[in-house]
Amino acid sequence: MIKFLDLQKINHRFEKEFQESFQSFLEVGWYINGSQVTKFEKEYALYCGTQFCVGVGNGFDAIKLILKAYIALGEIHLGDEIIVPANTYIATILAITEVGLTPVLVEPEIATFNMDVSFISKKITTKTKAILAVHLYGQLANMKGINKIAKEHSLLVFEDAAQAHGAMDEHGNRAGNLSNAAAFSFYPGKNLGALGDAGSVTTNNKQIAALVRVLANYGSDKKYFNSHKGINSRLDELQAGILSIKLKELDADNAKRRAIAQRYLSEIKNKTIVLPTYHKSKNHVFHLFVILCEKRDELQVYLDRNGIQTMIHYPLSPHQQEAYAEWNELSFPITEKIHEEALSLPISPVLTTKEVDLIIEKINAWTY
Repeated sequence: MIKFLDLQKINHRFEKEFQESFQSFLEVGWYINGSQVTKFEKEYALYCGTQFCVGVGNGFDAIKLILKAYIALGEIHLGDEIIVPANTYIATILAITEVGLTPVLVEPEIATFNMDVSFISKKITTKTKAILAVHLYGQLANMKGINKIAKEHSLLVFEDAAQAHGAMDEHGNRAGNLSNAAAFSFYPGKNLGALGDAGSVTTNNKQIAALVRVLANYGSDKKYFNSHKGINSRLDELQAGILSIKLKELDADNAKRRAIAQRYLSEIKNKTIVLPTYHKSKNHVFHLFVILCEKRDELQVYLDRNGIQTMIHYPLSPHQQEAYAEWNELSFPITEKIHEEALSLPISPVLTTKEVDLIIEKINAWTY
């Protein structure tokens, strides 16, 4: 069976360095907010091109903490509206409602799966305070268009960059450095993945970075003294060491993903399948390679029978979830089509040429 994502094989490459890092971790005996976290924060800020990086517990918390920081500054108020793509993973939307804000859903472009900029202005009201762009599946959202609209309407811009580590625009600016603040997840399956939950916030705003750090530490910048109502969301010292090791290979790993994607794009010829749009730049790191197929479920069964594991990202759109029952009657036809037809093919830096050959061969042979 070709695994959708062979995490054991991905991480085995770093086993010796992981062991050395763990031994050092044990010998130092400092387990929370130590030198490994400080080191990774500096490295990742430098990598993203931002002045600041604050390690947090996970990507979900990273979004929450950004929003809570701007609420604490008085730039956003409870009940204010945040524009967000309708087809994002539900965590993006849950983070908004968790802190007392109102998500406003916008349809994506079916070609890129990212927020359609042409729909944004129609959704802006007097309550709108920010646009939360999501670089879905690893491809940068149209940040030039989003930032232009935000400037015209005096809105903040945030990035959910959980799937886009290392993605770069035409000017060489990376995901995480294209907005007021950005949230990253280092969940094990990400392009830069820890061995457990982990996340970070990147920003060029010193005040926001400081506030996120305080809010993530129970609202305290001095032990036992709390200036804000915070939460407990800190990047683990051990995971920070793991991330520092893997960061060195991130660009090379992303290049391997792009090479596999190029093969899929040029060699998959099945007319029943719609391939993603990609312009051969570094704006896509192919966290996922997502195709559309009207007979998606049948195709998935066929591939599984031929030893190829695939995944569906995601089977049900946020507005159709029971958790948001108040949205269940809303209609987002583009979003719904994507969720009904999307199928993710295996893609990773350890996928072999032989495996890619087989995947392409079997997809091209499929009929219904």
